[in-house]
Formats: sequence, C-alpha cells, structure tokens
Amino acid sequence: QVQLVESGGGLVQPGGSLRLSCAASGSIFRINAMGWYRQAPGKQRELVASITSDGATNYADSVKGRFTISRDNAKNTVDLQMNSLKPEDTAVYYCNADVKQRRYYVARDFWGQGTQVTVSS
Repeated sequence: QVQLVESGGGLVQPGGSLRLSCAASGSIFRINAMGWYRQAPGKQRELVASITSDGATNYADSVKGRFTISRDNAKNTVDLQMNSLKPEDTAVYYCNADVKQRRYYVARDFWGQGTQVTVSS
C-alpha cells in the first residue's frame, strides 16, 4: 500500500532542462534511500541518481555535473533537476524508494510507473 507517482517528463531539445518529481504516499513509516533510474529501449535499467535520508547523493558518471537530486523528507518527495540534456538521456525514468512500513520488519523497494523523457531536435 505504497504508491510512487512521477511527473515532469516530456519532450525537450538538446541542451534544454526538465525537472522530474516523485511523490510517495500510503502506508509509510520511514523512507530510507530514494533514487531515479532510467531505461532506454533495448537497454538495461540503470541508476541515475540516489539520495539517502540524510541527504548524501550519488550520481552515474554520465550525468555528473548536469543532474541534481533532492528530497523533502516532510513531504515524502524526491526531485531530479536535469540540465544540459542530451539525446542519450532519452529514456523512461522511474522513481524508487526504500520504504519501511510499520507492519513489516524489513524495508522494501517500491517503484513508480515511469515517466517518458525524450531529448530530440
């Protein structure tokens, strides 16, 4: 009973910017790490960026210096600011959260439905 909903995807020209947002709701006691993944057609899903509950971040080498991940623990949201976008960034972007629910002993991963990002001239 945890839902992650992404928003902010769309079509953008090379060099442009987009901001993705993800909101978590449902039976949530605590959210540990959150992250953004992406998957292009014919390719494996890959980690784009992650952030811990304390704010420590990690980025894929391909997006360092261009993307910024942030979160609001009070609102259970995580954002991904994407600048200087390249055609290679075209993919479906998925929000991920490691969620501790009160009724379970261990935390579990939950995924959003994905949002399409297309970078093309």
